[in-house]
Amino acid sequence: MKLVEFGAQHTETILLLHGGGLSWWNYREAAGILAEHYHVVLPVLDGHGGSETAFSSMEDNARRLIQLIEERFGGQVRAIGGLSLGGQIAVEMLCQRPDICRFALLESVLVKPMPLTRALIGPAFGMSYGLIRRRWFAKLQAAYLRIPRACFEDYYRDTCAIAKEDMIAFLRANSGYAIKPGLSQTCARVKIVAGSREQRAIVSSAKLLHRAIPGSALELLPGMHHGDLSLNHPQRYAQLLRSWIEEK
Repeated sequence: MKLVEFGAQHTETILLLHGGGLSWWNYREAAGILAEHYHVVLPVLDGHGGSETAFSSMEDNARRLIQLIEERFGGQVRAIGGLSLGGQIAVEMLCQRPDICRFALLESVLVKPMPLTRALIGPAFGMSYGLIRRRWFAKLQAAYLRIPRACFEDYYRDTCAIAKEDMIAFLRANSGYAIKPGLSQTCARVKIVAGSREQRAIVSSAKLLHRAIPGSALELLPGMHHGDLSLNHPQRYAQLLRSWIEEK
């Protein structure tokens, strides 16, 4: 598994899991800020540009990351954060290993299955996949996804490197993921955030997660879209995460 690391001199580790179709640079600026106090590890999720492993399932991705934590970080990290697909994998990690981290920050995480969307992903990408290598199309997609201009070349390079089968697989997994009963057993203190301008399903999912995780905190961010916090407001993201994991 490819890892990009910041602040390796620190003993306490934060693991941040990028959104679907993105990569470690999702958190590059926030990681640089957090590296003053923490060891920040940014894995490249299975099936994404730079990964050596095809995407199979949320469960397999979570197991591989748990194994990484067990082998390299003594079985537990200070915090896990995740955006969208990365947030779903973080939720799955909390289900599989309730004590995998002490804190978690879940951003824009969908846990309300969308069966119609899931059914249409295969046919839609079968017809349009070739467009992702066209720069004009990539620019339209980046604008829609609110990718910062400084990240466009990274986005374009890594999107072009995603195999069609992987893209279909992780998008299907994203639209079909649901909360599992074991989530309520997590030992982590969990904060859930979503933008007020996100799709209704994301806002509903944030509320479902809040109800499913005892003692969790929920914050709806006024005026923000999907992924805005970590992608476009890295200082605010880093500050929010630090205030959560350092709260007395």
